[in-house]
Amino acid sequence: MKCKELEIEIIAIECEKDHSYMFLNCLPALSPADIMQQIKGYTSKILREEFVELSKMPSLWTRSYFVSTAGTVCSETIKKYVENQKKRY
Repeated sequence: MKCKELEIEIIAIECEKDHSYMFLNCLPALSPADIMQQIKGYTSKILREEFVELSKMPSLWTRSYFVSTAGTVCSETIKKYVENQKKRY
């Protein structure tokens, strides 16, 4: 819902027990910091509403994140990379 509101297309996503990988397509109007703040804030709110025990935690997400642009790598390569992360563990 939040990504749709911000006009962000989720191309691929994989979640592990302690981190997530997302391949997003978005307009340059939002900075990576703004995007991550919006996504982390929204998901934290939703998860805390669904799992009350998470409300006891001072914060659900860390402030850190890694962002990279696609550059000269084709989108399909990045999508496959994200999708293959789950297979590594």
